[in-house]
Amino acid sequence: MIFYTQRAIKDILENRFLNVVTTITIALSVLIVSAFGLFFLNAQDMFNAWKKGVRIMVYLAPGTSEAQRLDTRFRLQTIAGIQSIRFISKDDALKLMKERMQRQTSLLDNLRENPLPDAFEVTLVTESNSPEKIEFLAQRIEGLPSVSEVEYGQQWIDRFANFFNLFKLAGYGMGAMFFMATVFIAANTIRLVLYSRREEIHIMRLVGATDNFIKFPFFLEGLIQGLSGGLIGLGMLYAAFSAIGSQFEQTLSAEMVAVRFFSVGVCAAILGGGMVTGLLGCFFSLKQFMKE
Repeated sequence: MIFYTQRAIKDILENRFLNVVTTITIALSVLIVSAFGLFFLNAQDMFNAWKKGVRIMVYLAPGTSEAQRLDTRFRLQTIAGIQSIRFISKDDALKLMKERMQRQTSLLDNLRENPLPDAFEVTLVTESNSPEKIEFLAQRIEGLPSVSEVEYGQQWIDRFANFFNLFKLAGYGMGAMFFMATVFIAANTIRLVLYSRREEIHIMRLVGATDNFIKFPFFLEGLIQGLSGGLIGLGMLYAAFSAIGSQFEQTLSAEMVAVRFFSVGVCAAILGGGMVTGLLGCFFSLKQFMKE
């Protein structure tokens, strides 16, 4: 093993330019794909935190009596997925509107009667905050007696959900594209090294060296390139995260969302992906070269 490692390091030092190009290519691929993934990770945290604050407003029909209101509240309490219920009278709703429209209160001063309905503010449990479950609960609540309308920002929830689904697909596509491009570049780099040493490899074959004996140092070389590229890419990403992330922490602290970097397990998986990239590059180049 020591012999193979020394031989791989020797090849890397003798072909510095080609190996540096491959390592930088892997590093840039890791940086770009990981940056995309890191952005998605924190954006998903923000979306989840925002979903925890989703409220369903249940507006009661005009003329709803006290008994009907109490009956509606009782029915709401029996629905699974609802965490809490708060009654907001139309007088309280008008007062709250005036507080929020401090500079436009004159628009409300000439109202002859309160146009706002009584309502219940319904808070959902965390497990019921997916768009599908919110829609199901809203339809169920809308069918209750004395309920005239249900509102929960459906369009915004759908838009955010569609955005993240599209974001995921774009991330998978871009990751696959960079992976294939990096494997291609790594394969061509190893192929150039193989052609520069083709006479030496031919002599080794003549004296009885097996294919595995010839291939193994190149596989080690691919592993070293992939590991080096992964470490450089992650290091650059962490440096950028440390410089930029702190600027967002103060903004997001009010939303109770912490900006975070990848976990140790994810970092290890990224490094493993870089090493697999180097190995695949070696595999394809060696497979073609050994046939010649």
